[in-house]
Amino acid sequence: MISWKSSAQIITSKKEAQKKGIYSYSETKTKATSKPTATIDKVVVGKEIASMKKNSNIVAYQPVVKEQKIRGQRTENTSISKSKKTITLTEVKDDPNFTPEPEESYLANQIVNNAMQFEGVRYRGGGTTKAGMDCSGMVYATFQIFDTTLPRSSHEMAKAGKEIKLSEVKKGDLLFFKNNRRRSVINHVGLVTEVTPEGEVKFIHSSTSSGVIVSSMNEPYNARTFVQASRVVED
Repeated sequence: MISWKSSAQIITSKKEAQKKGIYSYSETKTKATSKPTATIDKVVVGKEIASMKKNSNIVAYQPVVKEQKIRGQRTENTSISKSKKTITLTEVKDDPNFTPEPEESYLANQIVNNAMQFEGVRYRGGGTTKAGMDCSGMVYATFQIFDTTLPRSSHEMAKAGKEIKLSEVKKGDLLFFKNNRRRSVINHVGLVTEVTPEGEVKFIHSSTSSGVIVSSMNEPYNARTFVQASRVVED
């Protein structure tokens, strides 16, 4: 059996290890093969390497497994590699300025991709097809592609899902507006398509003047008439 004693010394050869008394070898026979075998205490070896971590470069011999085939059967012999391996220990510090990007739902991405196919479609009250669609009709038709049925009107659609802060929105979330001076109720809806690294929220919607377009919450009119954000697609 091969055994290792804990030491902070660097082992450069099998012969040297034997001289220092940290390596020994004895033959044992297995019942199956009746052949000498050698084993290595990997836990002790691990402690041996860990004790030398103060060095920037460590040179040591590592056990490798050599595979031999005998009469159609496969046997494994453990031996000591003759090649040296240099291990460089470096300490990696976290970047305090690194902020991971929020995870995006795969379904939300697909919903946005399909909604973008409607860009340029003309406005039509009550419409839900490429022949013409209103704001809630565009959102309704997009979610229908994925067998998800939302309420047909923007007012009722605002009651679906979970209300969230504008600062928390991601792709696939819905934005609701009150832009009818004569009625103090939600009457417009858009679908978030992007949140830029600077925090700008972009959304696709069907406007009465331009049809289906992509707009920004940085536009004064949208910021002024915005009332609610909701999430209907969970991660």
